[in-house]
Amino acid sequence: MTAISDRAQMLPEEFEELARLAFRTAEGIRLEFLNGRLAVKPRPDGNHGRVVGWLVRSCLKARPELFLHHHGLKVQRSQEGRACPDGTLAPSGAFMGMGAWVDAGAVLMVVQVTDAEVEADHRARVEKPRAYAETGIPVYLLIDRDSAEVVVHSRPDGVRYETVQPLPFGKTVHLPDPVGISLDTEPLKNWVR
Repeated sequence: MTAISDRAQMLPEEFEELARLAFRTAEGIRLEFLNGRLAVKPRPDGNHGRVVGWLVRSCLKARPELFLHHHGLKVQRSQEGRACPDGTLAPSGAFMGMGAWVDAGAVLMVVQVTDAEVEADHRARVEKPRAYAETGIPVYLLIDRDSAEVVVHSRPDGVRYETVQPLPFGKTVHLPDPVGISLDTEPLKNWVR
């Protein structure tokens, strides 16, 4: 068993069963499991949904062979973590036939939109960048509605992202390869908190 499992609240398989039950019994609830700890992902507000919708349209327009999926990901070096990003950019058919928690091998970028809930905000800013870098996901895009900026994390080294570039809403953001998309972030000014 790995070090994460030795101090974890439960095994990944136990977490997956709990997440399945929670999803079936409590409408819209999504659970995450990072660093061996269980967490509840807050329900998104209307502006959160607008941001994700804007990103789906922008990505499809620029790269129609890709899609912004909403699958749970197996993350961290040991793949014992489970994260629910707000979007997972991958080839459109990448996760066909897979279960609720997918391997991140085909993922080009994950996206997180900040929430008002303090614990979720900490996960988006600290825990998730590390988990995604450990997993080797090429790009992590944080859309920060509190500071009105996007933060592009790239060049994972297996521990952290070597490049972290914050840009204010309104600027054009160039997402590095393998994503290779430029986003006009002007519309994001309409959905800040």
